[in-house]
Amino acid sequence: MTPPRRPDPPPMRTNDVRVALAGTVAWAIALVVLLVAGTPSGDRWWLWVCVTGIVTGLFGIWYIPRLQAGRERQEAARAARREAAVEDATLPADGEPGGPRGPGATRQDAVAEASETSKTSKTSETSEADV
Repeated sequence: MTPPRRPDPPPMRTNDVRVALAGTVAWAIALVVLLVAGTPSGDRWWLWVCVTGIVTGLFGIWYIPRLQAGRERQEAARAARREAAVEDATLPADGEPGGPRGPGATRQDAVAEASETSKTSKTSETSEADV
């Protein structure tokens, strides 16, 4: 038998903007080196690779904070929905204090009770018909 699986660790928090900034600086340094040293035998596409890297890095520096803020808003909305569902599930059935099934009864208890009642009635109808 395999041992029970341990829960996954929480995701590691990183500073993604700093990573994008480091890459952008690296591309800028490469562009400066190519401009100072010159491109090999007229291969000017090397310069455009560096420019593309810089532009992509600048876009990342602009976009990453917006992406993370959107993800945080989405997670907060999910947490609020989960919390509302838990509160809704613990409300007394039929809107009465304590409900007809007593204090602490939940809507899930009412559904379970209703399904048990329907199973019992179906069983009794079947047994009477068999006789």
